[in-house]
Amino acid sequence: MERKVAIVGAGISGLLACKYTLSKGFTLVVFEARSSIGGVWRKTLETTKLQTPKPFYQFLDFPWPSSVKEEFPNQFQVLDYLQSYAHHFDWLRHLKFNSKVVRIEYEGGSDEEMQAWEMWGGNGEPFSCKGKWNLTVNDTQLLSTEVYQVDFVILCVGRFTDVPNIPEFPPGKGPEAFHGKVLHSMEYSAMDFASAAEFIKGKRIAVVGFQKHALDISMECSAVNGEKNPCRVLYKTEHWNVPDYEPWGLPLAYLYFSRFSELLLHKPGEGFFLSLLATILSPVRWGFSKWVESHIRRKLSLEKFGMVPKHSFLKEISACLISTVPEGFYDRVEKGSIVLKKAPKFSFCQKGILVDGENTPVETDLVIMATGFNGEKKLKDIFASSNFQDCILGSPTASVPFYRECINPRIPQLAIIGFSESISNLYTSEMRCRWLAELLDGTFKLPSIKEMEKDAEKWDKYMKQSSGVYYRRSCIGVLHIWYNDQLCKDMGWNPKRKKGFFAELFEPYVPSDYCPS
Repeated sequence: MERKVAIVGAGISGLLACKYTLSKGFTLVVFEARSSIGGVWRKTLETTKLQTPKPFYQFLDFPWPSSVKEEFPNQFQVLDYLQSYAHHFDWLRHLKFNSKVVRIEYEGGSDEEMQAWEMWGGNGEPFSCKGKWNLTVNDTQLLSTEVYQVDFVILCVGRFTDVPNIPEFPPGKGPEAFHGKVLHSMEYSAMDFASAAEFIKGKRIAVVGFQKHALDISMECSAVNGEKNPCRVLYKTEHWNVPDYEPWGLPLAYLYFSRFSELLLHKPGEGFFLSLLATILSPVRWGFSKWVESHIRRKLSLEKFGMVPKHSFLKEISACLISTVPEGFYDRVEKGSIVLKKAPKFSFCQKGILVDGENTPVETDLVIMATGFNGEKKLKDIFASSNFQDCILGSPTASVPFYRECINPRIPQLAIIGFSESISNLYTSEMRCRWLAELLDGTFKLPSIKEMEKDAEKWDKYMKQSSGVYYRRSCIGVLHIWYNDQLCKDMGWNPKRKKGFFAELFEPYVPSDYCPS
């Protein structure tokens, strides 16, 4: 029987889902709302570079071209790499561009019936003879609408595009009170480079945020306006943003991406021995974190600028919050073309931004909100069913309840790839797509709904313990190997991929370790 699978989104996760679903012989259609592939890399800032070292951001069967020498390729090189990957395997013929999926609706059982299921989909299988998904798709060029029916849906809509995250403000104290202009970093990134430079020229600019987008935008503003109109960066808390991935000359991967490094950490579902070992080795865990922190403090002169975080580097990396500091960022802070200002809470006034506890506003002409994206709303709103909207993300105080970070046990015949974060998203998405393809092909079956929910609860507990107050939903942090081991065991693969005891224990795991034997 022919099984039809729909993939929503043609970013990195969508391309990988396309590859592995096709490898199992399924009939496939991929919907992409824009006119080309690439996801977040399709249009970004002029100065944006890859955050992850190149060896950790590579397809298993498609290495980077020899012409790319940089450890952190720029946005043009990354986009070219993704496009070359898709063209090489001739996947574009499966894609429908300018096709925005606005609604997906499941038919095959009432809410009451589904609530009574003990197994995913009622039978524990990825397909059902009566269950179907109807996808309402808008053609943004022809301005037409069509409904497609499929047997399985893979959502690869991402979480860092489309829906901006704007903080809430008391009435009369939001952007409407400001006489200047307020825009989100998404709007700024959408401009062509020349227009963006002209737009910010000569303006007093405040950038809100301290993650990668905020840092890159502040660099662009300072390059255009210099010290005459310094760019003010308002941040809520200090972060261990890294200048490089070799603290004191030792690659970070040896400290956080080897089996030995994971022995230092408490893990979800670990037994008594592993728990005891992690407790005994806690001084080593502390030492690794301090090693990295001392390197960052020295190289970026954080004390001089009052930017030493109060939390550990381990908490930062466990919450997937680390980002790379643009070269020369703190040099510009020292020269005065970038001004850092701590603002845990603020509001708008006519002249600009008023930080809580201060009487004098930060006078500005333009405020750029580099405050991230609301990926949860984007994912939730695609469902027609209010029941699925309520259960897709689970409790707002818990991690997203996805088994293996891919499957919501309460939603049949559907998987989500690319929503849950990791330190290297391409690496993780490829493993998840391979796992999902084997599930669709019947290589293994999922456990009961209750068992899957218990597993999700264990990961939720780990994430909260490892990240503390900086806990962030949907991130596997520094447990790549532990997580990949689970996927490998499900698929019937040997999880130990290295040759030799010492290599297995101490060498970092990279994507190439999971190449087919």
